[in-house]
Amino acid sequence: QLQLVESGGDLVQPGESLRISCAATEFTLANYVIGWFRQAPGKEREAVACIGVGGAARNYSPSVKDRFAISRDCAKKTVYLQMNSLRPEDSAVYYCAAHSAVSEDQAWYFGLSLSWYETWGQGTQVTVSS
Repeated sequence: QLQLVESGGDLVQPGESLRISCAATEFTLANYVIGWFRQAPGKEREAVACIGVGGAARNYSPSVKDRFAISRDCAKKTVYLQMNSLRPEDSAVYYCAAHSAVSEDQAWYFGLSLSWYETWGQGTQVTVSS
């Protein structure tokens, strides 16, 4: 059974950068669409970004587009979220999620939909504060 482990969360100052990771414990991530989501205290979990099975399809929520970048390293069974120009409102627990897929297009159609995902990690805390 696929398991996901997030890491790299930290306390950073506004304007700084941070990269968080999502690693598969036993299986390759090559056949999965991977999404990043976040949840701040008292708020609903929201989509951040997703990446298709081949890595070509990359979709972002408007709030992070042009600041965040998602990528995948199939050899390392890891998906990364590079976060630049961080703001206090980016503070949240960040979760990665996976859904088995056969088509790159599935990331475009479903990748930012929270309910579509089958497997979730435990989350990593990102705090942006001066």
